[in-house]
Amino acid sequence: MNLRSIVAAFLLAALTALTPAAQAQSCEVGHTVVFAGLDWDSNAFHTAVAQRILRDGMGCKVDQVPGSTIPLHNGMARGDIHVMMEVWASNTPPSWTQGVASGKLVELGVNFPDAVQGWFVPRYLVEGDKAPARGLKSVADLPRFKALFRDPEEPAKGRFLNCIAGWQCELFNTKKLHAYGLTAHYTNFRPGTAAALDAAILSAVKRRRPVLFYYWGPTWLLGQLGDQVVMLDEPPYDATRWKALADVKHPKDARDATAYPVVEVHIGANKAFIDGAPSIRAFLQRYRTSGKLVSEALAYMQRSKGSADDAARHFLKTHPEVWMPWVDPTVAARVRAAL
Repeated sequence: MNLRSIVAAFLLAALTALTPAAQAQSCEVGHTVVFAGLDWDSNAFHTAVAQRILRDGMGCKVDQVPGSTIPLHNGMARGDIHVMMEVWASNTPPSWTQGVASGKLVELGVNFPDAVQGWFVPRYLVEGDKAPARGLKSVADLPRFKALFRDPEEPAKGRFLNCIAGWQCELFNTKKLHAYGLTAHYTNFRPGTAAALDAAILSAVKRRRPVLFYYWGPTWLLGQLGDQVVMLDEPPYDATRWKALADVKHPKDARDATAYPVVEVHIGANKAFIDGAPSIRAFLQRYRTSGKLVSEALAYMQRSKGSADDAARHFLKTHPEVWMPWVDPTVAARVRAAL
């Protein structure tokens, strides 16, 4: 090589080194950061987002261990797993609460504050001057509109699409039908599978037909339907009244009910690991999404037939205003360059 070629090569190397993608970053921990691979899609999405930021922005090696809740809690207490992106505050088992009490596990903050459950109807039924169910706002209004939701098998009643048979939500909804005095007006239709429930809802909305249904979020279906559906009002959630409803053994004996609690979903970690990783801790403490954002991500996965990592990449590309405040500008630049 002549002198000019040597100088050109040197300058090119220097300029490349200044780009965010090429500025090597050493992870503050000297081992792979292992995530809890809980077996549902929203956790997979959050895990993929956090892993991309740690890997591309902070230079960390990342991995995950698949499994169900309790074994993964135990693995995190031992230190085999370091981070869990979804810890559901309303139903944490002893494997979590005991781990926190012993100082082995720690909650870092709220991932999303608004996991919801409730009874829904399409917006086109209740809004507008010619809406067929105009005035339907709460479960207390449902008896007046039973003819609109006519059950084809029992035409004198409306049909309520309950949760999947055998799920805990199915039992709670059955108790609510009795507590609200709706069993004389509505049949309690229990789909055998989640796919059957989804198909019934989507078919009705697509054809702009009446449908009254239970659902929960974040989910791909609520993400896909978006503002096309509204949740009916119920008496405000009250912990004492909710416990009393839970304690009722036979649904027909239920006399009082409230709305489902809105649940916060937290981020958890192995305490020894996170105490030794202040930058990772700061990132995870600032990590914050919403049920709506997560439902949109899950709808993207469903629509595109993509993976959780595909949804994470799409989220990072389309919502920089959400995630960039979680990290410092240098880390954000590296993540964006890697996209």
